[in-house]
Amino acid sequence: MRHATDSSPTAKEKREELSLGAAVGDDHGVGLLTATSGVRLRDADSREATTRYLERNPGLSFVALVDGAVVGCVMCGHDGRRGYLQHLAVSPRHRLQGIGSALVEACLTELETLGIVKTHIDVLIENQQAHDFWRRHGWHKRDDIFRYSFLKSHGTNA
Repeated sequence: MRHATDSSPTAKEKREELSLGAAVGDDHGVGLLTATSGVRLRDADSREATTRYLERNPGLSFVALVDGAVVGCVMCGHDGRRGYLQHLAVSPRHRLQGIGSALVEACLTELETLGIVKTHIDVLIENQQAHDFWRRHGWHKRDDIFRYSFLKSHGTNA
C-alpha cells in the first residue's frame, strides 16, 4: 500500500487491474472461447444460445476483465441439485495469475448461496492442461459414470 506522501506506485499498482463481473449480454467471452485451445464450441454455443443460458442462470457466470478487456470467462448453471461449469477459459497471456481460480470460486460461492454444494465440469479427454488445473484445485475425475448424449435433430455439431 502506498503512503499518502509517497507518489511512486507499488508493484501491485503497476500490474493490470483485474475485476470480475457477472456475464451478461455480449460481454460473456464467446470471442475468448473461440480463440482458446482446449475448448470445443458447437452450434449450441452460439451467442444466442449462450445468452439464453445466462438469462436462465442469472448471476452465476462470470467474466474476468483486465483494463476493460475480457481475459477470462466461465459459464455456470444448475439443475436445482447440482452445479455445472462449462467453458472456463483464460487468455494465454493472463494464465497462472489466479484468474481461473477466481472465476471458479465466484461460481462455487454463488451456487452455495443457492444451497448447491456439488458441482461438475466436463473436460475434453485430450485437454491435459485442463485436467491438471482441475486436479490441482481438488476436483476429482469420476470413474463411475459415462456421459451419454442424444441429438434430436439432423445436425452433427449441436
